[in-house]
Amino acid sequence: TVSYAQFLYPTNALVRQKSISVLESCTAQTPQCRVRANGQKGSTAARPNSGTAQDPYIEEVGEYDPNLLSDPRWPCGRHKRVLIFASYVTTVIEYVKPSDLKKDMNETFKEKFPHIKLTLSKIRSLKREMRAVSEECGLQPVTIAMAFVYFEKLVLQGRLNKQNRKLVAVACVLLAAKISSDLRKPEVKQLIDKLEERFRINRRELIPLEVSVLVALEMGLYLPESKVMPHYRRLVQQG
Repeated sequence: TVSYAQFLYPTNALVRQKSISVLESCTAQTPQCRVRANGQKGSTAARPNSGTAQDPYIEEVGEYDPNLLSDPRWPCGRHKRVLIFASYVTTVIEYVKPSDLKKDMNETFKEKFPHIKLTLSKIRSLKREMRAVSEECGLQPVTIAMAFVYFEKLVLQGRLNKQNRKLVAVACVLLAAKISSDLRKPEVKQLIDKLEERFRINRRELIPLEVSVLVALEMGLYLPESKVMPHYRRLVQQG
C-alpha cells in the first residue's frame, strides 16, 4: 500500500465562510506550527482567504477513540448516573425534565471540547439519521460503522458547524458506501437521490465536498478493525 499522506496539509475546507459558496476552495496551504505550554507542537488550520474574521485554530486531536462519543458513561449532568456492570448497564435518574438532562449533557460536552461547534445531542441525532438512511438504502452495518468513524473524526477535529453538518454527514455515508461496497453507477445515483431527499441537501454542493472530506481524512478510508468494530457491535446490538 502506497500512502501519500505526507504530501497533504490541513486546510479550512470544511469551515463555512461568509460567502456565496458553501465552502472555500480546497487549496492546501503550508500550516504554521505553534508550541503549546506543555511543550507539544500542534499544527494550525489554514487561514481563510477572505477578509472575514479569522476562524479559531482547529485543535489537534490524538488517537481516535471510537467509544468516546458513544460511551454510555458520558457525563449527562448532575441528574443522571450510569452504572455499568459485567452483564448489563443501568441508569439512575432522579425526576427531572428531559430538556434539563439534555442541557446538562451538552454543557458538559462543551466544557470538555470547546473547539467542537456542535452539541453532543446534535451529533448523535445526525448519526441516527445517517444510520436510518443507510439502512433504507440496504447498506451493511459495517459500512455504516465506517461512515461513523469518518464523521466522528471530522467532529473531533472541529471541522463541523451548523452550516455544513448535513453535507459532511452525507459525504461520509457516500464515501463509506463507495469504499466498502461494489456499487454500480445506477446504485450510486440512487443512494445520492435518497441522501439528497432525506437530509435536504443539494448534490451540487455534495460532490465538491466529497473531495474536501477525503482530504481532511488524509485519504485514510481503509480503517483498522479496532476503529470499526466498536461501532459495528453497537449497531448489531441495537438491531
